[in-house]
Amino acid sequence: MCLGIPAKIVSVDNGLMPTAVIDVAGQVRQCCTAYVPEVAVGDYVLIQNGFAMSVLSAEDALLSLAAIQENNLLPADAPHDDRQQHQNEG
Repeated sequence: MCLGIPAKIVSVDNGLMPTAVIDVAGQVRQCCTAYVPEVAVGDYVLIQNGFAMSVLSAEDALLSLAAIQENNLLPADAPHDDRQQHQNEG
């Protein structure tokens, strides 16, 4: 079984193979965005096997990340909730 993980888009490269740099629970990675060409910096996407599969609302992404953390599906030291950061920004 595969678990889709919510990730935040950090940067987008719409080259021949569209990719994005994403933040996955505090870890920065790269993924393919061919399935979601409409993504923009700041969007949340559902990642499976290195591909952004769909765009999520920030609320849904943060709830999913919280549930993943509650069920110990992320390392204990991985950041899992940037709601505090958003509250401090706004």
